[in-house]
Amino acid sequence: MKKSIGLSERMYPNPAVMISCSNGNKDNIITLAWVGTVCSNPPMISISIRPSRYSHEIISSSKEFVINIPNEKMIEACDFCGTKSGRDIDKFKELGLTKEKGFIVSSPIIKECPINIECKVRQIIHLGTHDMFIGEVVSVDADEEVVCSDGNIDYERINVVSYLMDNYFKNVIIEK
Repeated sequence: MKKSIGLSERMYPNPAVMISCSNGNKDNIITLAWVGTVCSNPPMISISIRPSRYSHEIISSSKEFVINIPNEKMIEACDFCGTKSGRDIDKFKELGLTKEKGFIVSSPIIKECPINIECKVRQIIHLGTHDMFIGEVVSVDADEEVVCSDGNIDYERINVVSYLMDNYFKNVIIEK
């Protein structure tokens, strides 16, 4: 028998990603699990951030960000970047993460993440507790060892993670 559990946005685990951004003087990283595809042509992805967050301020002014997809080895870095404010510390320095220049945007990519998705903000939608930034994908950068001969990404080689209610989950591929 089904039971109503009330209203909640926490329905299922979402991808855990590390968003890097820059205001030209200071770079920052925020971990988010509120990320999703919104359009395939042109390719667009949304991220949702509370207006009080430092990264919200940076992305609102720079109009760009990078979605860095970590692997399971980076869970501690993910958690750190999701619980500490970039107003107070340099997360790249604190974690020993390597900044690299992307192909298109000025925001740095995180070298240790096997996939980096460079985005330019197309729209900001004020929704309530969070604002949704819709970013047009302008470049997808990937470590060579995770790219298949057909140009697709082999996510089995990455061991990506999801997040829900203070827990990280391993994603596994189920054969059809």
